[in-house]
Amino acid sequence: MTAALWALQILSIPALSPFFIGLTRRIKARLQGRAGATSFQPYRDLWKLLHKDEVVSEDASWLFLAAPYLIFATTLVIGASVPLVSTALVNSYSGDFLVVVYLVALGTFLLALAGIDTGGAFGGFGSSREMLVAALTEGGLILSLVTLALVSGSTNLAAMSQTVGSLPFSAYLPVGLAFISFSIAMLAETCRYPFDNPSTHLELTMIHEAMIIEYSGKRLALMEWGAANKYLIFITLGANLFFPRGIAGSLEAAPLALALVMLLVKAGVFCAAIAVIESSIAKLRIFRLPDLLFTSFVISAIAVGLVR
Repeated sequence: MTAALWALQILSIPALSPFFIGLTRRIKARLQGRAGATSFQPYRDLWKLLHKDEVVSEDASWLFLAAPYLIFATTLVIGASVPLVSTALVNSYSGDFLVVVYLVALGTFLLALAGIDTGGAFGGFGSSREMLVAALTEGGLILSLVTLALVSGSTNLAAMSQTVGSLPFSAYLPVGLAFISFSIAMLAETCRYPFDNPSTHLELTMIHEAMIIEYSGKRLALMEWGAANKYLIFITLGANLFFPRGIAGSLEAAPLALALVMLLVKAGVFCAAIAVIESSIAKLRIFRLPDLLFTSFVISAIAVGLVR
């Protein structure tokens, strides 16, 4: 039974992540007065890319060829580490929040190396921008999770979720501040507005797209799929760590089914909020991004200071 649940959790992230990317695009299109594609369009795009031939630069090394598989694998490991539908399904190996943060950083590092591997101009500036954003994001992201670790007395994500879910409303101030900090870091890590435009190919604005511009076919599909997995992972962390109401505390069928429904609802709310943000503000200039990321760090530091 437990093995089946672990297999289901590992497969759930890659199975659901394209849908939530499509849902965000659909809501964003509606807010902008467009019809937009269906929420299942990313599945069709991935299927198309998986059946296309690849064009690989003659200057590409083994790292360029292996990076899509390694990045996708890191998202699977992270997906198995986060509390998805139950806090009783504890991962004692990679469930520590620092392990998750470092795995996210590892995926970003591999992506940046792949971007500069072929020596292209676009990949080079995309990787340098990504490293700038990633370096400034980690402080706020880690401290926002440190707040929950101090509140719960544990660094395990499942224990953190279980403790936050039982907190009285009066003790939510540091958790609320940590969530604001986490939200800013989430937008930066998932390449959303105001840090990056996930649908642009303009050389002056793209970050993520610049790093994968040399990819095609199956490897491009894995890169896009890995980015979708990362998007859903951060949404899941935000939903189940800061708003864990509804997550199951056991491995019984009925609570698990209810927890899955609650996760889908909360993830849909997160997607709607991100779509509203992307439809309401413009992308910031690259040299304005450190100000916002420093704000995330300061807010999370205040949250840590408020924990008693």
